[in-house]
Amino acid sequence: MTPLSRRQLLVGAPLALGLTPTWAQSPAPWPSRPLHILVAYPPGGVSDAVARLLAEQLQPALGVSVLIENKAGASGAIAMDAVAKAAPDGYTLTFSAISPLTLSPHLGRVPYDPLRDVQPVVQVMSSPVLLLATSATPVRDFAGLLAQARQRPGGLRWATAGQASLGHIMLEQLKAAAQVDITHVPYKGGGQQMTDALSGQFEVLSTNASAAVLQHIASGRLHPLAVGSAQRLDTLPKVPTLTELGYAAANLASQFALFAPARTPQAVVERVNQEVNRVLARPEVRQRLLASDNQPAGGKPADLARLIAQESEANARIIRTAGIKPD
Repeated sequence: MTPLSRRQLLVGAPLALGLTPTWAQSPAPWPSRPLHILVAYPPGGVSDAVARLLAEQLQPALGVSVLIENKAGASGAIAMDAVAKAAPDGYTLTFSAISPLTLSPHLGRVPYDPLRDVQPVVQVMSSPVLLLATSATPVRDFAGLLAQARQRPGGLRWATAGQASLGHIMLEQLKAAAQVDITHVPYKGGGQQMTDALSGQFEVLSTNASAAVLQHIASGRLHPLAVGSAQRLDTLPKVPTLTELGYAAANLASQFALFAPARTPQAVVERVNQEVNRVLARPEVRQRLLASDNQPAGGKPADLARLIAQESEANARIIRTAGIKPD
């Protein structure tokens, strides 16, 4: 029998013991299976529509399926907690406003550490917040809203996407500045909120701009009173910003982004960041976002991290100054 060489012994030994050689245990290159994007809000809202657009555009670039799962509740904190606890392997992401990291922690306990448990990946868009009247009220301008609130303290109902949402902060800022009493009606996202708005279940609502909302405004089913935006919207040029109306502190817009679990490999974070930036640069994608007054964003993970830090500091100051408490 020919003596075994040293190399043959090294190769054969682990096999004889029923072990797999270490070089066969190397992980498959990312991505090698479907990605899951957890959307922090219910189906039917602008965030759901944009997440599905992203998934559709990312699939051919990544070569795997990109699946959407709506995980709504607690103003986005449920989805943020799910991604914080997911395996940091790049196969679970969440699409959410940044408020579960910059706002919710200042209004109560959250089951994740906003600084340590979540990795910022890329800012996707900035979305103006619209203040709208429903068929439940004859109010058709902002002055009329304040007049009705003063005539009926607590009788005017303002629906938002949820407790500790940006719309909630907008409401509380306005109540404090105008010294009016308006009842907060929190929802678990934009879908059911919009359904109830169209049937007149409350008088006013704050919601992010979307193609569907603009259609309801055009049809006369909803009536714009003000916008939270740096400037008037091209689609609603006659509607003033809250800053123009004298309520700059309430003039807020939502920032939406993709997040990964902390400790996700940097190479994966950078790949997703690059692909999303490519998607946002495509003319057809930009046009779909801009048509509903949502501004495409993009940028590096570090840019998003800075934005989160700035927003968190600003929100802490707003909440402290206004004395805002959880319901």
